[in-house]
Amino acid sequence: MAPVQIGPYTLPNRWILAPMAAVSEMPFRRIALELGAGLAPTELVSAQGLFRLSARTLRYLRHDPRIENPYPVQIFGGEPDAMAKAAVVAKEKGAHIIDINMGCPVPKVTRNSAGSALLCDPPRAGEIVRAIREASGLPVTVKIRSGWDDAQRDPVTIALRCEDAGAQALTLHARTRTQLFTGTANWDEIAQVVERLAIPVIGNGDIRSAEDVLAMRRHTGCAGIMVARGSFGNPWIFGQGRDLLEGRPQRPDPTVEERFATVLEHARLAVCYQGENRKTALEFRKHLGWYTRGLPGAALLRERLFRIQSMADAEAVLTAFLERGAVEAAA
Repeated sequence: MAPVQIGPYTLPNRWILAPMAAVSEMPFRRIALELGAGLAPTELVSAQGLFRLSARTLRYLRHDPRIENPYPVQIFGGEPDAMAKAAVVAKEKGAHIIDINMGCPVPKVTRNSAGSALLCDPPRAGEIVRAIREASGLPVTVKIRSGWDDAQRDPVTIALRCEDAGAQALTLHARTRTQLFTGTANWDEIAQVVERLAIPVIGNGDIRSAEDVLAMRRHTGCAGIMVARGSFGNPWIFGQGRDLLEGRPQRPDPTVEERFATVLEHARLAVCYQGENRKTALEFRKHLGWYTRGLPGAALLRERLFRIQSMADAEAVLTAFLERGAVEAAA
C-alpha cells in the first residue's frame, strides 16, 4: 500500500487522531503519536481568535515540535478572508498543515456559517480552501460530514469542490450534522468519495477497535483512518490497528500496570500544559474515567478518582489500587 502523502509530508502510517474539542490537546496528541498514530491535528481553533491574536486562542497552538511533525492545525470559520489570515498566524506559530473544520455540528459554530454550515454552501467552502492555500502556502486538508441532514446528504459534491479548490486530503465523517454522533456511520459514502477523488480520503466514523480499522479499510479503500471516540481511554488502538492492517499479530491489550503508567504520563503532560492546579485536575477527570473503564473494581476506583482535587491525588489513588491488587494476588 502506498503511504499517505499530504503535500510534502509522507505520513509514517495511516492512523490519525481526530481533532476533538477539549480532548485533542497537546498531552493527548503526544500520547497518541507515541503509541502509534501517524498524525494528530489540534482541536478546532477559532479563526477569529487566531487572526486577532487572542491569548486564549493562541494557547491552543502549543505543541511539541520534536514529536508533532508534521503539525496540523485545524481552524474553523465562515469567512474566507478571516480564515486565510488565521492560517497565516498558524503558520507563524509552527503549523505545517492547515485543516479546515467543515463538520462541527454545534450551534455556536454553525450559526456563524462555519463548521457543518459550510456543507450547505459548497461555493463558499471552495473559496475558503483557495484563500487559505494562496495566503499561507501550506497544504490544506478538509474534514467534512456527509451533509447537513438526509435531505442535503451529498458528500461527493462538497468533497469535489474542496479538491478542485486545492485541498490535498479530505476526511469524511460519514454522518450528517443532524445525526450528531447517533446512528451508524455510512461507510458506503466513504467508498463513494474515495472512488471520485484523486487526493487521499480519510475515513471517520464508528472506529471503536483495531478490528474496525481493518474493516473500514477493506470496505472503503480509504487511504487513512481517523479515530475519534474510540481513542478515549484507549490510545493503544492506533498501534493495534496498525498491526492488523500491516499483517502483524495484534499486540495485546495493556496490563493494568501499563495502563496506569500511561495515565500518569498523560497526567504529567497535562500539568506541563496547564499547570498543577485544581482546574487541571478537574478537567482531567474525564480521561481518568475513560482509562479505567472495564477494570475490576472500576466503579469504586472511578468514584475515588472523580473526587480528586490535584494530579497528586490521582497518582495516590492509582498507586493504592495497584498495591491492593498486588496484595490480593499474593493472598
